[in-house]
Amino acid sequence: MSHRPPCRVTDRHRYDTLIDARTPAEFALDHIPGAINLPVLSNEERVIVGTLYKQQGAFEARRVGGAMVAANLAAHLRGPLAEQPAHWRPLVYCWRGGMRSGTMVQWLRLVGWDAQQMYGGYKAWRRHVIDQLDALAPQLALRVLCGPTGSAKTRVLQALAAQGAQVLDLEGFARHRGSVLGALPGVAQPAQTAFETQIVAALDAMDLQRPIYIEAESARIGRLNVPLALLGRLRASPCIEIEAGTAARLDFLLRDYANLGDDPAQLARLLGTLKELHGSEVIARWQAWAHERTLAPLFAELMALHYDPLYQRSQSKNLFQWATRQSVATDDLTPASVNALAQAIAQLAPAAAPRP
Repeated sequence: MSHRPPCRVTDRHRYDTLIDARTPAEFALDHIPGAINLPVLSNEERVIVGTLYKQQGAFEARRVGGAMVAANLAAHLRGPLAEQPAHWRPLVYCWRGGMRSGTMVQWLRLVGWDAQQMYGGYKAWRRHVIDQLDALAPQLALRVLCGPTGSAKTRVLQALAAQGAQVLDLEGFARHRGSVLGALPGVAQPAQTAFETQIVAALDAMDLQRPIYIEAESARIGRLNVPLALLGRLRASPCIEIEAGTAARLDFLLRDYANLGDDPAQLARLLGTLKELHGSEVIARWQAWAHERTLAPLFAELMALHYDPLYQRSQSKNLFQWATRQSVATDDLTPASVNALAQAIAQLAPAAAPRP
């Protein structure tokens, strides 16, 4: 049995496999990137053990829970772990680095593997994520892509990434396009914790000396909050504005948001949330177009009356280097032109980055 010092979050890359011993529900909510889920208790079993603990005490909870844990660990040994060699070195964590991961480590060591327990468990990972966001954000050489709704900013980011640039796609991590109509069909947003985990995982793989392209975002993307340190760095960073013609933007929106016509009732409901801003008469007209699946005039008015005025107000207020922005103009946002636009943006002379 190993008697090495406690293994911490930063030691995780030294091991062959990172095992999350928590329930599938806990794992789905958020987990350390690269971990596999081998729960010592199922979702239902954890509820049963917790109820027993509250109603009958620790002994009964451990007696019943111990049998469940033994059965689950036996299943893991017969299944996912059956082919692991004698020199396999796993690192195991649970919620706080306590009983669940400790029990699994004991079993794995009895087999003969050099299993270790991660000190602090998932809660230590969360502290690591928060600390990394605070430490890394001031160092980021961000280049902020701006442009009114329909300027294909996300597509340009994707093209930049395909061309080898470093990209931090917050809307991709958030699974949301950022506007009131930005929910992705049939796709739920992740937990706030998982959103932040994805950001840190992406930053860990980047060269902080090179530019990182990011889209201008408000403080919230759907129901998720952009971490404050990152939001502050974004707002203080150099801006690149995509100046796309109105016709090109409308054509792009009709392609990119075509799914909104698939559920007219939902689209009308979302438009109803703008009634306080635009009044009953305008919203009634928009909702009628929604029910008719007449998206072209609807999107044209949304651009002219809602998104463009909002964009004009927010950029100079929220982006501190807006006055010195660089611009790239286009009248075509088809896929081939988006690739050319990304190339033009990547070739811009770097603007002065803000001091940390």
